[in-house]
Amino acid sequence: MKTKNVAFIGLGVMGYNMAGHLKKNNFNTTVYNRTTSVADKWVKEFAGISKTTPGKAASNADIVFICVGRDDDLISVMEGADGIINNIEANTIIVDHTTASADIARKYYKKAAEGNFSFLDAPVSGGQAGAENGILSIMVGGDESQFNIAKPVMSSYGKTIELIGPAGSGQSAKMINQICIAGLVQGLSEAMAFGKKANLDMEKVLQVISKGAAQSWQMENRYKTMLKGEYEFGFAVDWMRKDLSICFNEAEKNGASLPITKIIDKYYKEIQKNGGSRYDTSSLMTLVDD
Repeated sequence: MKTKNVAFIGLGVMGYNMAGHLKKNNFNTTVYNRTTSVADKWVKEFAGISKTTPGKAASNADIVFICVGRDDDLISVMEGADGIINNIEANTIIVDHTTASADIARKYYKKAAEGNFSFLDAPVSGGQAGAENGILSIMVGGDESQFNIAKPVMSSYGKTIELIGPAGSGQSAKMINQICIAGLVQGLSEAMAFGKKANLDMEKVLQVISKGAAQSWQMENRYKTMLKGEYEFGFAVDWMRKDLSICFNEAEKNGASLPITKIIDKYYKEIQKNGGSRYDTSSLMTLVDD
């Protein structure tokens, strides 16, 4: 199967640029976005096509990509007379980049098997910068045969693309990603606050330790803004708490223990109460830097 026609559903901070990379890589790209002004802007910038419903956007696509907010948003674009499922052709591959539950991924994988189409859960990591630069990490759950068809297309905006396992595995891998980030950001925040209390030049300190064992993406990309007390450069606290709630729900089912992650989630809740819902996740610094 040679992919020519693709659809992209959801032009948020991530999807807007991901869809743009598809068009730049010469795929016939049709988009849908709930806010039509965003779709209009995308069409003007990338010379693609937009449609007024998810179903219309997906109707002629070999692969349909989705990047929306949460489980309910995924359901809203998949189901109903104007939804994707009731408008696609046989053998269409649906690739869902939404960070959603593993349960909903398994649900749509099963529906796909019954409905003569395919479904891959494929959440991404790398943030807005990764989407803009086309270097996202993509964790995929589903069948290898469909993954092999979709992978070269996802390479338009993905640098590291891995089939993790069966349906739901991509979402489970993304949960691991978010658990790791929560712990890293808290540790970085405490360390930076400690260094400031010790009257150290934190620019010098972080230049040194970022080249050693303490190095992380968060350190490399967030320490400058954290030192300045600026927290509007990345993934929002509201979305992180949504993702962590998915982690906790899955942990209840598989028996995993997440004690530190639960503590950090409470810190993010405190940031929300303090008016920082739209701050990025590095705003944990605000709770330790006084």
